[in-house]
Amino acid sequence: MTASSIPQLNVGLIGGGFMGKAHSLAYAAMPMFFWPAPAIPVRHTIAEVTDDLAAGAAARFGFQHSTGDWRRVIDDPNIHVVDIATPNNSHAEIAIAAAQAGKHILCEKPLAPTVAEAKAMYEAVKAAGVVNMVAFNYRRTPAVALARKYIEEGRIGKVLSFRGTYLQDWSADPSGPLSWRFQKKIAGSGALGDIGTHVVDLARYLVGEISAVNAMMHTYIHERPLQSGGADKLGASDKTAGGPRGAVDVDDEVMTLLRFENGAVGSLEATRNAWGRNNYITFEIHGTEGTIHFNYERRDELQVFFNSDPSDARGLRTVYTGPAHPYGEGLWPIPALGIGYGETKIIEAYDLFTAITTGRPVRPDFEDGYRTELIADAIVRSAQERREVDVESIGAPRETAGV
Repeated sequence: MTASSIPQLNVGLIGGGFMGKAHSLAYAAMPMFFWPAPAIPVRHTIAEVTDDLAAGAAARFGFQHSTGDWRRVIDDPNIHVVDIATPNNSHAEIAIAAAQAGKHILCEKPLAPTVAEAKAMYEAVKAAGVVNMVAFNYRRTPAVALARKYIEEGRIGKVLSFRGTYLQDWSADPSGPLSWRFQKKIAGSGALGDIGTHVVDLARYLVGEISAVNAMMHTYIHERPLQSGGADKLGASDKTAGGPRGAVDVDDEVMTLLRFENGAVGSLEATRNAWGRNNYITFEIHGTEGTIHFNYERRDELQVFFNSDPSDARGLRTVYTGPAHPYGEGLWPIPALGIGYGETKIIEAYDLFTAITTGRPVRPDFEDGYRTELIADAIVRSAQERREVDVESIGAPRETAGV
């Protein structure tokens, strides 16, 4: 394949914040890592809440055009892919419009703040027949994909249990501002939707479907200073001591036990109030023939134990991911050279554009996002009612997210 024969697909990105930066980097770098690329992502148009913000984002992220109205992205016949990197409560309106316009869609997680909206989004893309993906990018960390490969190969036997965590500390300071992530009407939930759903996705990806949950949720900080400027500053200090404050109506922490359809059991913990933890995503999976452990803060590494190892070599050992492992042919030439957050987004873009150009299925898609929202809803209901809840019993949108 020659460079001139590689198709170009125009991207319309809606949202110029942190995730907009991550996605823009991925579009620019994907052909550099995976060549020949399935397609060249062209950064065509970026939309923000005002024309000025959009123009600044276009200059910063390398887009050809900008607009203060996201509907112009949907209406533009030259745009092939719509990328939704906006607050959660806007996902459904944008995605449904994009699907009806025949655009392929990448949507940031969680898919939606409610089951009803997630279902509507899933039904819209299914009816339109467009490629769709939810940006649970952590499953594209090579070590995580390697863990799935080992499980599928039977290296640890039948999976018995899963323990997953996602711990951060950026909201542990009570003087941190009341960003949209602490407001139910925008976010839908707090730690559960923001980071807990990543662990749900990893559990489903590695072990299988979750059938029931038994949860606790808690809010530690009930008021925060009103935010000046309006930007979403993950972890940034915007202290306004003595100024006006607003109510936090989402969860700061969630813990839940898990039942899987295949008989495995598990647990999940997510909080943004864990001092000293930056982006501490971990899982440990035990099987009848071995164990797999992963820590995202050491994301080049996968710790494994296989019962088939000789008696003089038993114990957890570290595998450093590299060219011999998933996605290794497109990344760095030697193991442990260093995989970062940006690479997971680059891989995500590669898989998305491969699906668009080949028709190959891509996961996680909107069906996965809808399923994850059903599980999140079951977790909320379980915490509220203090009982185990079957996921299949969830059929209506939740009414409260803070506990």
